[in-house]
Amino acid sequence: MPKRSTCIKVPKICGEKTLVLANKMNIIDKELEIKKDDRYIYVPLRRKPSEATLKTLTHQVSSMQISTSSFQEKPKRTSTYSELLDGKIPKRLQASLPHSIDIIGDIAIIELSPELQDHKKSIGEAMLKASKNVRTVLAKAGAVSGTYRLREFEIIAGEPRTVTMHKEHGCQFLVDVAKAYFSPRLSYERNRVASLVKEHETVVDLFTGVGPFAVQIAKKYENVEVYAIDVNPDAFDFLKRNIRLNRVDSRVHPILGDARQIVDDNMAGIADRVIMNLPEKSIDFVGAACKTLKPGGGVLHFYCFVNASDSLEAMEQRLAEAVGASGRKIRKKPLSKIVRATAPYEWQAVLDVEVV
Repeated sequence: MPKRSTCIKVPKICGEKTLVLANKMNIIDKELEIKKDDRYIYVPLRRKPSEATLKTLTHQVSSMQISTSSFQEKPKRTSTYSELLDGKIPKRLQASLPHSIDIIGDIAIIELSPELQDHKKSIGEAMLKASKNVRTVLAKAGAVSGTYRLREFEIIAGEPRTVTMHKEHGCQFLVDVAKAYFSPRLSYERNRVASLVKEHETVVDLFTGVGPFAVQIAKKYENVEVYAIDVNPDAFDFLKRNIRLNRVDSRVHPILGDARQIVDDNMAGIADRVIMNLPEKSIDFVGAACKTLKPGGGVLHFYCFVNASDSLEAMEQRLAEAVGASGRKIRKKPLSKIVRATAPYEWQAVLDVEVV
């Protein structure tokens, strides 16, 4: 409902100067929206200015008038989850609240320090209240581990489920975060790689998971062939569903199995581009990736972890040696960059490598 208020009415040409002055004097009603018409700006005030205030205003902006008008109220700001916890957890723990939150679809994933474990339910409920699009809050209950790169989660608030629909760059991905690895923090990187692909390329995604790289590439180009490989049966089931969901059935070919064996059996010499997003073990698959590339060569998108004692330059050297051992060579210095932080003093990196 509009609310009537005392206001400053001033020609538009003087609007910026008036706002700066009124802000300094702390007389603007911040709960109401400033409005304008063809000629004037109307600034709602908290109260009618005193004679002294009015004298200062008119001295600085002689063309202003004090009037009344109707104003729309500003939307109420949603409290952050940490603000909602004020008084519900000890103040000494406020600094330990997680600042890094992964949102996958309508699921929020957080990591709680040991001292917050007794307050996890309150934290989860506060997150649900602060984030209207979140329906479930999961707390990490272990590290990513195993061949399938999975971790355990504890449901601390909301709907008891781990399956969600995640949207990214015009694509939809159905994923069970407890059964298939998926990181929303790679959204920019997936879009970057997709933008480098050219029409009529053949792309092999060696460790595709639920298909975020493969599907985005196929969604972006009409004349590509993408072979999407994964060894995790659960991830493979979601991959097939995501291919159908995004209507890229004719361009993405899902394959279940070990990447090395698949390449040895069927995929030698077919690829213009190979995606190697298995940072823990990508170096062990360089031979298979090079074998996948066409005889004339192609591009590897090689993902790895680096830390304070294992630099990008050192990883470039190890990659060059692995490519050389496969009978290939790197055409020029790789494009290498940090993608994201994964732990204190540890980062995920990517090396874009032209191989001949």
